Amino acid sequence: HVQLVESGGGSVQAGGSLRLSCAASGDTYDSFCMAWFRQAPGQEREGIAVIEGADGTTTYAEAVRGRFTISRDSAKKTMYLQMNNLKSEDSGMYYCAEDFCPSSAAFARSWYRARSYSYWGRGTQVTVS
Repeated sequence: HVQLVESGGGSVQAGGSLRLSCAASGDTYDSFCMAWFRQAPGQEREGIAVIEGADGTTTYAEAVRGRFTISRDSAKKTMYLQMNNLKSEDSGMYYCAEDFCPSSAAFARSWYRARSYSYWGRGTQVTVS
């Protein structure tokens, strides 16, 4: 059983920064892929960044590339999302998720899909005004 707990959300003005954390516990593996998703009201949950446990390779959605940085501390079993130059469209509930990484052949078309992950946190709210 895996438990994920997000923290670090809040309200910030456009152009500001926030750092989200996701603490994992239970039967989690260093080889897991860990990802950040976000969901705005009335919209689908979208994957925005993922980090591969095996080698730390990161992948970002176009909407956040260059502004957000995903990282993880394996010793602390914690993943982070540093969000800079925040925009109003970044507002939403942010979730962390993890599971075994998709195969190399499927990775590009599946890392950002919610159905690729079995374990989820409850989310942390980010509001940018």
